[in-house]
Amino acid sequence: MKSICLLIRFSIILFFVGQVYGQDRIITTGVPFLLITPDARAAGMGELGVATSADAYAQQWNPAKYAFSDSKNGLGLSYTPYLRQLVDDIFLGNLTYFNKINQRSAWAVSLKYFSYGNVQFNDIMAGTIIDQGSKRPNEITVDLSYSLKLSESFAMSVAGRFLRSDLKIHTDMDATSANSLGVDIAGFYQSSVFDMGNFDGLIRAGFNISNIGPRLKYDEGGQMDFIPTNLRVGTGLDLIFDPSNILGFYLEFSKLLVPTPVAYYDKSKTLLGFRQPDVNFFNGIFKSFSDSPGGMQEELKEITWALGFEYLFAETLALRTGYFNESEEKGSRRYMTFGAGLELNSMVIDISYLSSTSKIRNPLENTLRFSLSFSLDGSGRTLTAEDEVLDQTQ
Repeated sequence: MKSICLLIRFSIILFFVGQVYGQDRIITTGVPFLLITPDARAAGMGELGVATSADAYAQQWNPAKYAFSDSKNGLGLSYTPYLRQLVDDIFLGNLTYFNKINQRSAWAVSLKYFSYGNVQFNDIMAGTIIDQGSKRPNEITVDLSYSLKLSESFAMSVAGRFLRSDLKIHTDMDATSANSLGVDIAGFYQSSVFDMGNFDGLIRAGFNISNIGPRLKYDEGGQMDFIPTNLRVGTGLDLIFDPSNILGFYLEFSKLLVPTPVAYYDKSKTLLGFRQPDVNFFNGIFKSFSDSPGGMQEELKEITWALGFEYLFAETLALRTGYFNESEEKGSRRYMTFGAGLELNSMVIDISYLSSTSKIRNPLENTLRFSLSFSLDGSGRTLTAEDEVLDQTQ
């Protein structure tokens, strides 16, 4: 039965990396659901968010943004169906709450739950199929972050994360739930509004090194999996035509700080496949910058980029689009995204849609994603947190 458990885990991971075959050095990790975009706002802009304006879901992208939030506290709630075209019970749920302590600091807590759905298990004895019952494997994370403004235009944050991957089957005597811890270190810059001639502008930039932590171990004596330590760097520019019309442009780069898989052989020097080297997570982070067999050319292919646009009208309606690109040799995730947001009093409703431009099918292709965010202090303006920008232009 242990092989069945592992089969489930790796077959699902196969969908996470885009059903790619014949590509030997694609980087995979444990708990890959941490890389799924939980909120429809970011999902509508090419799945980026490290340098966009502060909102309730900054915990996922860059917790340092909370220090610049105009709302004193807020709540985000989202539900993301996964592999909807194949099954209807695999999903990611996310709940986030943030609170500004004062004008310089804030804290936030979030919960992510990924369900693999109901899995039926059978065994074969003497040619007879025996029902072994069903299980619902799942993975969960609990995050806590603190952000602090170091100046009027720059803030940093640190976040801690508990990870639990419960993919075991109860009949497996040597299988256990895998647990780990992760740390995020992030920074965010937001300029003052400046004159660009016929309109004003505002620049943002950010970085986030997320999921720095020990590897996951599922089985005694089994291989340990890296968690998805990830580096995001991005920038953005808001063009403020007037208080009712703001257009934002955003660019983001991302790289997994996990070693590239290397070839391994049997005693007769026959190639058996590719796997990641057995090093600790700290060494793995540094190796990830220079360990590709193809040299710097291959290292650059391990960097993904995303371009996003957001138009805000009358502080009420937002229209979004974006594009995400990954090398064909490293997963071939390439897709257009579209989205919209609508503010109703102190609630914002966001929706997004993904359309793949790659030959490889995307597990979120043709799936509508929804998310809700609330400003609990009654101030409203949770759509893109532009109050400070508008104040400077008036």
